[in-house]
Amino acid sequence: MKSLLALVILTVLMVSLSGCGAQQSSDTDTTGDAEKEVQKILVGTMGTYPPFSFQDESGKLTGYDIEVVREVDKRLDDVEFEFVPTPWDSMFLGLESNKYQVVANQIVRNPEREEKYYFSNTNYFNSISAIIVKKGRTGISTLDDLKGLKVGTAVGDSFTRILEEYNKQNNNALILKYYDGTNPTVTLQDIEAGRIDAYLNDPIMVNENVKKLGLQVEPTGEPVTVEPVYLVFRKDEQGAALRDKIDQVLSEMKEDGTLGNLSKQWFDTDYITVERTN
Repeated sequence: MKSLLALVILTVLMVSLSGCGAQQSSDTDTTGDAEKEVQKILVGTMGTYPPFSFQDESGKLTGYDIEVVREVDKRLDDVEFEFVPTPWDSMFLGLESNKYQVVANQIVRNPEREEKYYFSNTNYFNSISAIIVKKGRTGISTLDDLKGLKVGTAVGDSFTRILEEYNKQNNNALILKYYDGTNPTVTLQDIEAGRIDAYLNDPIMVNENVKKLGLQVEPTGEPVTVEPVYLVFRKDEQGAALRDKIDQVLSEMKEDGTLGNLSKQWFDTDYITVERTN
């Protein structure tokens, strides 16, 4: 009888211990899954602004801005980026409505934007603005030379702000024609066709279009401005946290030469070290 009782007790103990072990194993697996959880972050970008953000011949999204974000992605184990091609005229609206949480599209700071959005503390490029004219046209090298002429510009972009500020100080001397900014090639074609006289934009973008489409346009004169380019985030608690996480990686990429090397890879020049002019 005692032997039978001892056997029953032993069996109960073994079942009990087995249950505890199974529960412990289950808890460990759950913790492991939680540690592997990856946060998906959506990134707004035009996808029509070569060589910074565009689709290659196979339809893959690429460009300097895109590859900078992909490099950040490689260095963050808990974050995965997915791009959302978006027209320029709704780029900031998409950020405000949380359609995406980051914008990577050659964005520079200005006071109006800083009131609404967070910017990375580290810039990942320096954007140059230059006057673009029909190839072979002479007599235009500065903004003053554009007085009384038609100048194309995109609604709400940083180049437009430069032109509008010039007009404020010079009695609206420039005749501005506004485009939606969805595809800058349209503006360049209007220069070629003589519908407008000039355009203020990045000469890198212009040269890419000339090479790809054979457009008869060219930059003229010295750069009008050189301004740092930043990633943009929603202005809320999550946006601040995401900015700080990504900014740390951008800082490392700048210090270890990755950003400079990417710039050289795309443009044969290190635009990270170009000095700001304004």
